[in-house]
Amino acid sequence: MELSNLDFAGLIALRSDVEAEIKRREHEEKAKAKKQIVELARTHGLSVEEVLGKGVAVRKPVEAKYRHPQQAELTWTGRGRKPVWVQTLLAAGKTLDDLKI
Repeated sequence: MELSNLDFAGLIALRSDVEAEIKRREHEEKAKAKKQIVELARTHGLSVEEVLGKGVAVRKPVEAKYRHPQQAELTWTGRGRKPVWVQTLLAAGKTLDDLKI
């Protein structure tokens, strides 16, 4: 097929056909890959959930290490940037040891 022989409408139609075929083949390839993964897992006595679920670690929140002396709801873990209230108290002469929980 010589593209230069097609008129504009023919090129647009061809593009549409190519995009549809790409989507169809992509769906086929993904289905084939899923089937191979399931078969490989079964061959080794694993479920897909076991294969996918083990590497995911659940992080628990970090506990606060510092608390505002007058406003107990203001806390900081000691990680990341210092909150404004910590910076203000440090500038006023307090130390991080003074703010420890």
